[in-house]
Amino acid sequence: MTRIWRRSLAIQFIGLMLAALIVSQAISFFISSDEFTKKFDAGAKAEFISRASSVTRLMESLPPSLREQALHASEGSYLRYWLTDSETTDPNAWRLQALAHLSRPLDSSVDRSGALGWAGSPHPKLPSADEVASANADDPWWTPADYLWMLSQPAKTLRFSGSLGFGFKTQLDDGRWLNAAFYQHDKGSLWTSGPLMSLGFTALMLALIGAFIASRIARPLRNLATSAEALGRGQNLPPLMEEGPEEIKRTAQSFNKMQSRLHRFVEDRTKMLAAISHDLRTPLTSLRLRAEFVNDEDIQRKMIETIDELQSMTEAAISFARGESIREETRAIDLEALVGSICDDQSDLGHPVTHIEGVKVKYRCRPDSLRRAIRNLVENAVRYGGEAKVALRCTASTVDIVVEDRGPGIPDDMREKVFAPFVRLETSRNRQTGGIGLGLSIVRSVARQHGGDISFSNGEAGMQAVISLPMEGRVDAAPARKASIWRLRKTSSPAQSAHLPK
Repeated sequence: MTRIWRRSLAIQFIGLMLAALIVSQAISFFISSDEFTKKFDAGAKAEFISRASSVTRLMESLPPSLREQALHASEGSYLRYWLTDSETTDPNAWRLQALAHLSRPLDSSVDRSGALGWAGSPHPKLPSADEVASANADDPWWTPADYLWMLSQPAKTLRFSGSLGFGFKTQLDDGRWLNAAFYQHDKGSLWTSGPLMSLGFTALMLALIGAFIASRIARPLRNLATSAEALGRGQNLPPLMEEGPEEIKRTAQSFNKMQSRLHRFVEDRTKMLAAISHDLRTPLTSLRLRAEFVNDEDIQRKMIETIDELQSMTEAAISFARGESIREETRAIDLEALVGSICDDQSDLGHPVTHIEGVKVKYRCRPDSLRRAIRNLVENAVRYGGEAKVALRCTASTVDIVVEDRGPGIPDDMREKVFAPFVRLETSRNRQTGGIGLGLSIVRSVARQHGGDISFSNGEAGMQAVISLPMEGRVDAAPARKASIWRLRKTSSPAQSAHLPK
């Protein structure tokens, strides 16, 4: 649950809105509950004294022989009347008498079900004698307000069982005392079905509004994240839609400007490199002509070899710059078929290259650039390792193109340097035994343009080069099965190349 909360902006937004609603409703409930209790007590007290006043008038209008029967008929589940010959002045003693009368069952002929009783249940829940004696031990009798008691004879009331009940006494015209006790076991609740339904409806509306607002915020952010990931893989993307709230709109505008500046930077760099390489052709041609006039044949041969090497490096630089400047469109291809076709081409040329068939993967990439990078690794493996085995494998986060050979490997101190342009481990500078030194530079450049990298591992039988591409470019969702490749014991190392540079 915590993971979902952290990852989802919509859930966080809705959760905070609902939490604010619950907290505000809780505070409002506690404030209203106190007011509700006070108003309920005031209403219950006024109703109790009004009923007592009516019963007092009734008693004085009836002959003494009928008064007991009339009182029993006026009782309810939580309301009792009784007559005493003398006044009970001690409040606590009176409360214990009231508890005894409240415990007395109603007359079987009057309100047997409690439906007509006051706040009624036929089986009232009463406090214990100890609770009654201790709840209002210091509360005396008090006289009700004039607007509540309008009869001529005086009356007295008191609290009973805390604030849950009331007591009453007054003297009738025959000298006897009328007593009444009321006990309210349930004051009711603000949390009835109506307020709860209203609260649920409000929460639902807030959740829908929160989901709508969160989606308006999250959708542009998801588009921005997707575009940034695609830009990191070198895809050419149309500008983002500059819409939505002002902050989101400004973010999209900034991303579009950044993308445009990056493209201009790459174009300017490649154009400059191509221009420099092109301009070097003229002085190299001039040097070749002048070398022809050197009389010493040995010096002349060495000069021409050096000029030829410079010429090859210049041509390679021009080719590299042109390759960088070409904007190849990204499209979905069968990566397994691409690797297989490269291996077939190398085998047709007589090179010892083996393709280990693996999982079928459809992947979005720039096929020509990726073909060039894989071909460079395969040619290096054949040249410096004697043979190459190529396989495709999938991990939880990457799609790996694995090239294995049986070569001597790369010294530890040269594992980063081999990626620099024109750097070769083969020191003879013989173009028959080594290339220009741009092969691994091209491989790393292509891998990183796709959002991946190149890595290597050493084993007892040789070396293993891996072009790791991010899983985000994968189109199909078929489960990957582990490809069977050479059984080399691998040791992890930083992202580097597995072969000598061309």
